[in-house]
Amino acid sequence: MSFSELPGWAEDRLEAALPAFRASCAVMARLPADRTMGGEGALARTAGDFAPACAAAATLPADPPAARHFFETHFAAYAVGEDVLTGYYEPELRGSTRRDGPYQTPLHATPPELVQVDLGQFAQDLRGRRTAGVVRDGRLQPFADRAAITGGALDGRGLELAWVDDPADAFFLQIQGSGRVRLAEGGVLRLGYAAQNGHPYYAIGRALVENGTLTRETVSMQAIRAWLAEAPPGEAAALMNRNPSYVFFRPLTELPPEAGPLGALGAPLTPGRSLAVDRTRTPLGAPVWLAAQAPLRRLVVAQDTGGAIRGAARADLFTGWGDAAGAEAGGMRDPAALFVLVPRQESPAR
Repeated sequence: MSFSELPGWAEDRLEAALPAFRASCAVMARLPADRTMGGEGALARTAGDFAPACAAAATLPADPPAARHFFETHFAAYAVGEDVLTGYYEPELRGSTRRDGPYQTPLHATPPELVQVDLGQFAQDLRGRRTAGVVRDGRLQPFADRAAITGGALDGRGLELAWVDDPADAFFLQIQGSGRVRLAEGGVLRLGYAAQNGHPYYAIGRALVENGTLTRETVSMQAIRAWLAEAPPGEAAALMNRNPSYVFFRPLTELPPEAGPLGALGAPLTPGRSLAVDRTRTPLGAPVWLAAQAPLRRLVVAQDTGGAIRGAARADLFTGWGDAAGAEAGGMRDPAALFVLVPRQESPAR
């Protein structure tokens, strides 16, 4: 498509997306040139495909005309359809490095026996798909699911990174993929996604809609959390265990407080300008024109993935960290059209 056809393209401050794109470039520069970044068909790109655009972005002045010329010169825009846009954020939890008092719910590091598998290395039609499990008798077997882990399957192994005071907070931390734990003994522990147990993600809001507790119009993160807070502990735990997926974390000691968490690409996420996508359809590192209702018409960068993000136009916008970001993310469920910008494979016109 021509850039003039992108809804609202002329209205955005495109230069505001440059820091996120440059952060992606810094990661891709360390990758082999032939490393696939994802995407399919005309959208498939490698790290090396981004090199010319990244080199140009490194010296680009931060003014609107230069940014507009840069994106229109170095990229081609493709319409990929319309789907639901949701939001996610970096939550802050209350916790301790010791199991004590109210701090009874663990956040785990990756068990050493967990084997993560890139299925795309075995079958072309599984490119971008991953699973995980444990090897027993020479065969990859399913790892423990959420119910087994919360029931104590990993207890006594020293895998606990921290203990938090609310099981629902721990559950939603796993959905968000990263967060900050404000420690009772002082300081903040930043945690990032490390691995997943290989079981499929199930959105527990679906169960509340199916049993009539919520409707499709009222289901949201806030509504689900309110139900969990009011339900008897056993019922709340049973609902959360409907989602067998379980996420393991790693400490992010290298991140300063003012930086966002690391996305799947390995670059720090930028509030309002970083997007989680299905990497089998959209290459990580690619700018994406997001066309939802105003003010959500802006240029963002594909820097993350998510267990619930499946499909060419399904996307999740990173809103930042803290309560305000959580409120914005929790209420976001809007139709949006996506247009993926991929590096031109011919030399850009000067």
